[in-house]
Amino acid sequence: MQIIRTRKELQQFALAEKRSGKVIGFVPTMGFLHDGHLSLIDIAREKADTVIVSIFVNPTQFAPTEDLDQYPRDFDRDAALCAEHKVDVIFAPEPEEMYREDASTWVTECELSKPLCGASRPTFFRGVTTVVAKLFLLAQPDFAVFGLKDAQQLFVIKRMVRDMDFPIEIIPGALVRDSDGLALSSRNRYLSADERTRALSIHKSLVEARKIIENKGLDAVSEAISGAKEVMTAAGGRVDYVSALDIDTMKEPTAETRQLLLAAACFFGTTRLIDNELIDL
Repeated sequence: MQIIRTRKELQQFALAEKRSGKVIGFVPTMGFLHDGHLSLIDIAREKADTVIVSIFVNPTQFAPTEDLDQYPRDFDRDAALCAEHKVDVIFAPEPEEMYREDASTWVTECELSKPLCGASRPTFFRGVTTVVAKLFLLAQPDFAVFGLKDAQQLFVIKRMVRDMDFPIEIIPGALVRDSDGLALSSRNRYLSADERTRALSIHKSLVEARKIIENKGLDAVSEAISGAKEVMTAAGGRVDYVSALDIDTMKEPTAETRQLLLAAACFFGTTRLIDNELIDL
């Protein structure tokens, strides 16, 4: 397994792999890997000749008040896990390697990124789409794997790839949960034991909301959302949002909606957690 630190070296490596006819699979991460990340790497390993994983805590997707400096990092552990899962290359640049001091170009998706996390974190998706576009140009993947835990992010990246004509397939990976039902996240380590127990209300409330919508239809969306908010609030959470949107438009569902994203973000203590359920209509 190689560890590459510079843009030039990664692009040269990837272009040589492409010239030799190899299929490149790519998994972008911010490190502090857990079983959710590893499931994405395993998908890439099954389909690719060469697997590239990026480990980069991207500063441009953090607002000044957010947890960039505190975001968990453990590169040695991440590298060992990547080796166990047969990754060929880790790309682990420093921020100054990825962003020139006078950089002034951004990649912005203007529709699917507006609601949910885009509404409460207005700088977030611009940072995500910009860094992912850069990583795609450097890693030259034939496909990239993104987890459904960050469902809105997945949909935004798919739209960017479509609109910008990147010759890349975006493959979704299932949302992975811990044994107690909590969606796996690097930020779970911030939770105290009590906060973690109370945070289980996020998943439980979304499951109940999904059942209401499945049983009663779209007319019950407001009822389902209100109920989910009440459950999380009763557990001591501070709700950022609970919403049910058409996955194709990230807007309110209509009679033409084929699948619904039921998504939530909620704070327990200072930790903001997200979760979702997909509902077929």
